[in-house]
Amino acid sequence: MALKNLNPQFLLLTIALSLTILSLLPAPTCSRAPPSEFSTTVLDISSSLHQAHQVLSLNPHLLETSLQQEDQQAQINPTSTSSSSFSVNLHTRDSIFNAKHKDYKSLILARLARDSARVDSLNLKLHFALNNISKTDLHPTQTELLPEDLSTPVASGTSMGSGEYFTRVGVGQPSKPFYMALDTGSDVNWLQCKPCSDCYQQSDPVFDPTLSTSYSPLTCQAQQCQALDVSACRNGRCLYQVSYGDGSFTVGEYMTETVSFGNSGSVSKIAMGCGHDNEGLFVAAAGLIGLGGGPLSLTSQIKASSFSYCLVDRDSPKSSTLEFNSPRPADSVTGALLRNQKLDTFYYVQLAGVSVGGHLISVPPATFALDQSGSGGIIVDCGTAVTRLQTQAYNSVRDAFRSMTRNLRTAAGFALFDTCYDLSSLQSVDVPTLAFHFGGGKSWQLPAKNYLIPVDDSGTYCFAFAPTSSSLSIIGNIQQQGTRVSFDLAHNLVGFSPNKC
Repeated sequence: MALKNLNPQFLLLTIALSLTILSLLPAPTCSRAPPSEFSTTVLDISSSLHQAHQVLSLNPHLLETSLQQEDQQAQINPTSTSSSSFSVNLHTRDSIFNAKHKDYKSLILARLARDSARVDSLNLKLHFALNNISKTDLHPTQTELLPEDLSTPVASGTSMGSGEYFTRVGVGQPSKPFYMALDTGSDVNWLQCKPCSDCYQQSDPVFDPTLSTSYSPLTCQAQQCQALDVSACRNGRCLYQVSYGDGSFTVGEYMTETVSFGNSGSVSKIAMGCGHDNEGLFVAAAGLIGLGGGPLSLTSQIKASSFSYCLVDRDSPKSSTLEFNSPRPADSVTGALLRNQKLDTFYYVQLAGVSVGGHLISVPPATFALDQSGSGGIIVDCGTAVTRLQTQAYNSVRDAFRSMTRNLRTAAGFALFDTCYDLSSLQSVDVPTLAFHFGGGKSWQLPAKNYLIPVDDSGTYCFAFAPTSSSLSIIGNIQQQGTRVSFDLAHNLVGFSPNKC
């Protein structure tokens, strides 16, 4: 029947009814993003499963032999310390410590357990800052270091913290090389020291301060001691304690030492903890390098104007670099670096939104904003593995991804992942492109392997994002893999440059 033959009253009623129905429908979760070159990208399933099989058989001794040769060469041909630019290698945790997991699934479960403890730790740190809990309200753990305790053998601890990426730095004079966990979410540097009251298993010999001519204990009145969140005084010497969200802690003397950066130079009088009682956090690493924004971090102490790192795939035996004061790659996608007035440790980035398949996800503008009270915002953190988004934003991103992958065979959820697929019958697959968007129309497009990851060695893949009920969102290291992340502290920018490892 032609429209011209319709009863006008019937036509008006039909239009009114249609408008009523449309008003009751849920609002769409996606809107068209700025023009995108690609809406899908390829996930190489066979390649990632090959790496998953290989990671369980990595031989840390091969890497150790290579590094020992490098250390010997560096002692023969020392580099001048006049340059202000430093560079050291970065390694994945599993390339230097084989935990003997029975299969890839158990390895992933262990990684996710450490990651959840890590996120709890960051949220607890932020909770203290937002609720004005100062260091005077905190008290050291009642751990008394008795003389007989200090001579006990090194004991093994449990791995419940972060530290998925390690760097190799020298400590002391003469310099001794140590694997140190990298952490942009904390400030205090520390390493295990002899004599040990309780030390976990590490790959290198435990640092002996009596063998270093540059070891210098800090007094209780020292500025660095006063800047600690938790400190105490014994016989005029400063004691420190750093506690983490899972109950792990390190306790010992606060000192200054010389830190060497491979062949690129060294810096003296770096404040760091000499831990005699270190329980529950790390395995393999000798300690931790804090790269946060606080005054006690390594970046602050060496007065770095910038630093950058590139994280290789966590299942890869390869390494990349951590660099200080090196120029930012020209092709970096940049976002504004923001600071929280309540907590100077974290590096917040001004995020405009997230797109899936070339469509910008519709979320309230305040979702990723850091407000004046210090709540909210999204940080870039190399110690957290899985990106956490506020629940509402996560649900929107996940639902958009699901709607564009209906052709893929689904699988049951895995640990903290609720969106998984059975890709065992495929060699490769096209999946929706995922990108982070910043001001000025800039976007950082992720490769498929940075958000669809294997959780076993038989072809089960999961969407590597997770929701959080906290106001704090986190861009984790799975999403950062293969990208040089640059922190331009002088110009308050965070840069992302793919394929710069």
